[in-house]
Amino acid sequence: MNNRLFARNLSLATNDELLREAFKRFGTVTSAHVVLDRTTGASRGFGFVSFADSESAKQAMREMNGVTLDGRVLGVAEARERE
Repeated sequence: MNNRLFARNLSLATNDELLREAFKRFGTVTSAHVVLDRTTGASRGFGFVSFADSESAKQAMREMNGVTLDGRVLGVAEARERE
């Protein structure tokens, strides 16, 4: 497993810092990024969280999938590279 997670169904109010705060209890978060619409600058409802090690990422994926954050139930999975 890689160290990068995909988080979907984010609230429009969730930003990079809130995403980092939600995941940091599982280990060292090296980056947390909410993807924004290029035109409007609004959240697209998903983002990515990277950890320093794969064990932290695995634990975060298991424990954060299905958790409510900012009023929305998160979906968390291993991030895949674009094809």
